[in-house]
Amino acid sequence: MLSGVGLLRVRLVALAVAIATVLATGTWFALTRASAQEGAAHGPTVAKRHVAASQPHTIAAQPLHVESVSPASRSTGVNGASPVRIVFSAALAAGSPLPTLSPRIAGRWQRASGDSLEFVPRRAFAQETEVRLRMPAGASGLRSVTGGLLAKPVSAHFRTGTFSTLRLQQLLAQLGYLPLNWTPVGLSGPSASDVNAQLSAAYSAPLGTFSWQHGYPKVLRTFWRLGEPSLIVTGAVMAVESDHGMTMDGVAGPAVWAALLKAVASGEQNSHGYTYARASEKIPETLTIWHDGRVVFRNLANTGIPVAPTSVGTAPVYLRYRFQIMRGRNPDGSKYADPVAWVAYFRAGEAVHYFPRYSYGFPQSLGCVELPYAPAKRAWPYLTYGSLVTVAAP
Repeated sequence: MLSGVGLLRVRLVALAVAIATVLATGTWFALTRASAQEGAAHGPTVAKRHVAASQPHTIAAQPLHVESVSPASRSTGVNGASPVRIVFSAALAAGSPLPTLSPRIAGRWQRASGDSLEFVPRRAFAQETEVRLRMPAGASGLRSVTGGLLAKPVSAHFRTGTFSTLRLQQLLAQLGYLPLNWTPVGLSGPSASDVNAQLSAAYSAPLGTFSWQHGYPKVLRTFWRLGEPSLIVTGAVMAVESDHGMTMDGVAGPAVWAALLKAVASGEQNSHGYTYARASEKIPETLTIWHDGRVVFRNLANTGIPVAPTSVGTAPVYLRYRFQIMRGRNPDGSKYADPVAWVAYFRAGEAVHYFPRYSYGFPQSLGCVELPYAPAKRAWPYLTYGSLVTVAAP
């Protein structure tokens, strides 16, 4: 029979073994007098809790949601070269299908910061294009890294804007088609060789300043409107169209923009320089020509007689001939067919050209600006397509 001390030792050994066994199975508890008594009273409950805690359990994947789309659906006037960005409720899985854009353009989808996905175009959407974005749903649709799926398909659409008139003016100035210089503010502006950067700038013009080239008359500035269509821009566009074999309508359509961007990329400048001509009806009548900021021509000239006056105003040169038989009717109704030379038409049937007269400096023509032969030959090379010609009243 064990003594009281021996019996206590046996109980302590048994308790140590029990504690070691519990630690090995991963169950922790605080041993106090109260817990020991509670364990004795409620042992089976503790065992059941341990079994429940050791059983594995799974959490259902949360459905995938689209938080935002940029450009926002139904947007208009969108920069067609800007990225398309989608923010999801969770990051997409590596093998997830991707959204689609129509019409299709060159570019790639890439993971952006956080839970967003971004389409970066290599070449912009065309002007005034309806762009549609679609995201498939269900088992074959987009899925997150946790396996969450879109509950239903998501779509959005936006419309691109038109190219900026201000950017058109910047490019024309850069290429020497305007009597102004353009200087970008801060950075050097979009890279000339980066097509998408140039297209992005076409939609949204970079900051910069224009400055007038010296030597031109102040009246020329009255034909200029910053960021708006103007006679100077019309003439410059006609010069671009002429240089690239296009119909000269003075409208900057897709072909004109393509020619300008190609010229910027290759560093191709306007080879004709910039010309402005002014015929004054103040007696004695004269024609003065400015080219690349300096006066290169001034000579006596003839404008129209009162019954067939030369139209007062400004217009660009649209047709040129070295020699022509000019046909029409005299004020008395009789027909004429006169040989003329060095012809530059600037409005309807009105042109600067050679016509033989006994004298010059007075109204004598039937609407044209007449010059002697040698001066007309000198003036003609400057009066290139798009050059503005002003007829000024006395």
